[in-house]
Amino acid sequence: MGQPEILQRVAAAADDKRAENIVVLNMQGISLIADYFMICHGNSDKQVQAIAREVKGQAEELGLEVKRMEGFDEARWVLIDLGDVVVHVFHREERLYYNLERLWGDAPEIDVQSELLL
Repeated sequence: MGQPEILQRVAAAADDKRAENIVVLNMQGISLIADYFMICHGNSDKQVQAIAREVKGQAEELGLEVKRMEGFDEARWVLIDLGDVVVHVFHREERLYYNLERLWGDAPEIDVQSELLL
């Protein structure tokens, strides 16, 4: 299974739980942590947890190993490590504060939003 399919399924899982402003950054050659970062946010602790649970569930359905999931109980910034893809599910305020898109501003963005509209 290729990266595009994994990114689409993970983004669709977040979208199913009404995640907002889903962004995928191509981190190849920029970060040693992962090839792709997916960043999104929810507007409440419960929504952040629902998004994280759905992403984790879809990843497991795809046969991906969820290497770790951190921050779930606090639901302010949940990090889901899928190996080549790291998913960041923020609470709205934390996303504005940490602003990973600006921090990794040199990373090209992959358009998954248009795919989700189909």
